[in-house]
Amino acid sequence: MGIFDELFERRNTRSVKWDMLKEVFQSDDVLPMWVADMDFKAPDEVNDALVRRAQHGIYGYTVIDDDVSDSIIKWLQKRHGWKIDKTWLSYSPGVVTSLHMAVQAFTEPNDKILIQTPVYTPFYSVITEHDRVVVKNPLINKDNYYTIDFDDFEKKLKSGVKAFILCSPHNPVGRVWKKEELEKMAKLCLKYNVMIIADEIHSDLVFPGERHIPIASLSEEIADQTITCMAPSKTFNLAGLDASYVITTDKDKRKKLEATFSKQGLHNMLNTMGNTALEAAYTHGEAWLDELVALLKSHTDYVTEMFDKHIPQLKVVQPEGTYLLWVDCSELGMNNKELNKFMIEKARVGLNAGVSYGDEGDKHMRINIACPRATLEEGVERIIKAVKAL
Repeated sequence: MGIFDELFERRNTRSVKWDMLKEVFQSDDVLPMWVADMDFKAPDEVNDALVRRAQHGIYGYTVIDDDVSDSIIKWLQKRHGWKIDKTWLSYSPGVVTSLHMAVQAFTEPNDKILIQTPVYTPFYSVITEHDRVVVKNPLINKDNYYTIDFDDFEKKLKSGVKAFILCSPHNPVGRVWKKEELEKMAKLCLKYNVMIIADEIHSDLVFPGERHIPIASLSEEIADQTITCMAPSKTFNLAGLDASYVITTDKDKRKKLEATFSKQGLHNMLNTMGNTALEAAYTHGEAWLDELVALLKSHTDYVTEMFDKHIPQLKVVQPEGTYLLWVDCSELGMNNKELNKFMIEKARVGLNAGVSYGDEGDKHMRINIACPRATLEEGVERIIKAVKAL
């Protein structure tokens, strides 16, 4: 049995994904394939490091030392070809927390902030909760492949946008942006003096043949206009350990960002276990990750082939990365409410409703495929059986 084949019981572990089915889907009888965490154990080296730390038994205040920062520096250099300096790093409980802080640090109430829709749901709330204005640059879906509408992008920037929140790789459509796309967006942001806030949390989950390029790595000028939010949480299934970091090359921007964190009582540190897990994952997790990425590509191919063969009404947008499949269900002829009800009550699967990512997610669903193959097959078979019964 491979390391990703084992079935684990996650119920009664206070798991959002497994223990909140009744609250989210009004039913316990659904297979959860929604919120973006994985049904896989973290690498053994991470778990061993956490056990060793727990066995010490004292959980006093913890510093982030050179071993932790060096693990990040080496990881980014090796996996993404990006050479960063230790002084550029700030630390945060999570990427969404960092997005909130960046919006507060670099924009003012009523400022316009651009997002590319359909997009990760918190992108909306990190703007509206601080009384900023959402400006959409909808992605173009042509033949189930999403691209950027650059004419609209520039037009929106020109209208007085102050910041752009980039999702790279993109959740939920699975695009890994090409260098030319990133350069074009970055140059337009420089032209109109728009701050780039880059959410690159899925940067390590990129399929063979694709390459994640941190937008800040393109040039010094672009780096100084950008803050990059990253974490090992999606990569190694460490979301509950609250460990992420922000990379800001411009000293004044970094000071401003850290001052905003401080105002919220967050003082550039990680909790004891997050600190331990981050270092262990980046130091020892590469082989585990390579095996995971190969599995995710295999899972993507499986779902695509099964849907194409048995229920061609459902069209899987082919991702270039992440473990989230974006599925066009419009040919079922249901509205969003009916579609969601159908997946819960007939297919008995818990998915994310596409419309929650914006109007552009109309009649789509998002499926989390980061689970053992047996779980994936069960979910796929439930969907196929329900669609065929229509």
